[in-house]
Amino acid sequence: MTTRGTGLNADRRRERALALAHARTVVIKVGSAVLSNSQGLDTDVMAELARQMAVVRNAAAGRRLVLVSSGAVAAGRAVLAANGQKVEAAGLAARQAAAAVGQGRLIRVWEDSFAVHGISTAQMLLTRDDLRARARFLNIRNTVAALLHAGVLPIVNENDTVSVSGLKFGDNDCLASLLVNLADADIFINLTSAPGVLAADPRRTPDAPVMEYIDDAAALDLKQLCGGKTEAGSGGMYSKLLAAGRAAQIGVPTLIVQGRAPDVLIRAFDLELAGDGDAPTFFDACQGTWVFPARQAIPHRKFWIAYQSEPAGDVLVDAGAANALLRTGGSLLPGGVHAVEGSFQKGALVRVIHEGQTLGVGLSNYSAAYLKKIMGLKRHEVAAILGDAHYPEVIHRDNLLLDAAV
Repeated sequence: MTTRGTGLNADRRRERALALAHARTVVIKVGSAVLSNSQGLDTDVMAELARQMAVVRNAAAGRRLVLVSSGAVAAGRAVLAANGQKVEAAGLAARQAAAAVGQGRLIRVWEDSFAVHGISTAQMLLTRDDLRARARFLNIRNTVAALLHAGVLPIVNENDTVSVSGLKFGDNDCLASLLVNLADADIFINLTSAPGVLAADPRRTPDAPVMEYIDDAAALDLKQLCGGKTEAGSGGMYSKLLAAGRAAQIGVPTLIVQGRAPDVLIRAFDLELAGDGDAPTFFDACQGTWVFPARQAIPHRKFWIAYQSEPAGDVLVDAGAANALLRTGGSLLPGGVHAVEGSFQKGALVRVIHEGQTLGVGLSNYSAAYLKKIMGLKRHEVAAILGDAHYPEVIHRDNLLLDAAV
């Protein structure tokens, strides 16, 4: 982890520049704080970002963009207020109603902004359940691939009007990170209201510098590093770094940068290779934080298992089980479990926790009720209770992702 003040060696700058120059599929997420103001959507900002995305897309043959856009709730509230309607400030139903009003306005502004540059767009509204069901996931993947092949720019948002708490992504940072996997993206760009990732919580350290790069997102202490959520959006830097951590796990770097900085996207993709230790002008002008990908990417299947839904419960393990999982690549056996929290069914995604620390997430072969009956027992003791129709593992190592960004 390095801040702007310490400098970045030429090799790392070159790696960053090459990744941007060679990117063919790019997921760009834009937050509400960038797109909206006190009057609702800032159409000038949206038009400017569309112009920049057109330049970026046309700068390299075959380059394709997927846009994840927030702003429907902010747009809807502004429309309702302008029409003299009462606007509720909180509550799921109020947000869903505002999103229903604002989504049409949001996609219309984007469509008009891209049409000026000859770019056709498509609207995609998703819930987490769409990605959790494997058949739907594959259908969405094929649809995105077909749109990109046809030269259409998909504009994706959460389907707030039908989402319920158990099926919500929580924020569009999460949705965007899942689309990085679905679209086989090369780069993830998160446009935010902040100049980048600050080296300390800005509420405690107002003059904290922007980190020019983050080498290992999994090593960050997000609770210490990040401030609260933004007023306009629902995420904040905490969720942006979680999303960057997920992307890093499948080998995709992330650029977190201020969305309203002048020509921010054009500057980023016009980076020249650093020579003689000179700093690229982009970070001098726009700051921003580059999150490097993991050196060893995880399989896409494990990514889908870990992030297709929120964990339904917790499985607490002893030191021996933790050592087997972390050091020897073992599976989680019943004997290593000493407590079960939550109510979940067989096949549910659960957290694996040791001494208060989440080791990872995985698919449980047992429901919470059955697991409570067999936890701490040896294999022959499990067989005596459940008979031959049982699994030797609580979570098989093939269905387990350690260091999950949850």
